[in-house]
Amino acid sequence: MTGTTRTSAQLDPRQRRILFRAWHRGIREMDLILGHFADQNIDRLSPKELDIFESILEIDDRDLIQWVTGEIAVPKDYDTDLFQRICAYRQSDTQC
Repeated sequence: MTGTTRTSAQLDPRQRRILFRAWHRGIREMDLILGHFADQNIDRLSPKELDIFESILEIDDRDLIQWVTGEIAVPKDYDTDLFQRICAYRQSDTQC
């Protein structure tokens, strides 16, 4: 069970792949953070934002969770508007 709350039927193949990857990370906490964010936003992300989201999905979970929780500073290359939206979503999402 992934935890996803949405159907991927209306998504294009790239969006489906990203949604799947967001829910299948390795560390369950990151599944919940990135998966819930993707469930709510994947169909509204621009192609550029999808590029950024895919690059975020490439980051090792151990590093990513420390960035998202604020334990360590986010490297400048990844401190994007989209990353800040993910962090803000994490703080407002009661499911995470």
